[in-house]
Amino acid sequence: MNILILGATGRVGSHIVTHALQDGHHVTVLVRTPEKVHPLHANLTIIEGNVLNQDDVARAVQGNDVVISALNTDGTTTLSDSMPFIIEAMYGEGIERIITVGTAGVLQSEISPELLRYQSSESKRRSTRAAEEHEQAYRLLERSTLKWTIVCPTALRDGERLGIYRVRQDILPEGGTEISVADTAELTYSQIEASDFIRARVGIAY
Repeated sequence: MNILILGATGRVGSHIVTHALQDGHHVTVLVRTPEKVHPLHANLTIIEGNVLNQDDVARAVQGNDVVISALNTDGTTTLSDSMPFIIEAMYGEGIERIITVGTAGVLQSEISPELLRYQSSESKRRSTRAAEEHEQAYRLLERSTLKWTIVCPTALRDGERLGIYRVRQDILPEGGTEISVADTAELTYSQIEASDFIRARVGIAY
């Protein structure tokens, strides 16, 4: 399979790249700093560019079967600004499948089901800026015709892959407080072969 991975040099994205290459897929990454991509691999294509440049995104999407985005907010509007370019490029190439890494804040609240978690008393975070940015990306996907899945981890911590965690569609697993970067990457990567959560958000926690 030909897989485009955005956010490939980030905490989650770098793990996803490793999974895909180990399984023999061809991986394309779009990065601002190619030197940050390692290790190099025969099945890895590195495109220097920026997700905020529509032409760069169109070039990166070309020839792929699926898009995985592990882009984070970085205190900016990168997610909401780049998502229209990604969706349009996918339409242009006839690609339907996209898997993104979001945040538990954009899952539905169990206490107040009409709200997202970050809008409710369930969320303990004082700042909602990152969650608002993730929500904008979610709404853009929701309005699209793509087969999207948003993996929504609760507090991300470093740590080894356990391979044992709980998932729940559109809601955070009850009492979930944390999940490792490695396990989040594993679930995200596994969705390229799965169809359980098409056009859905997936809460993940231990």
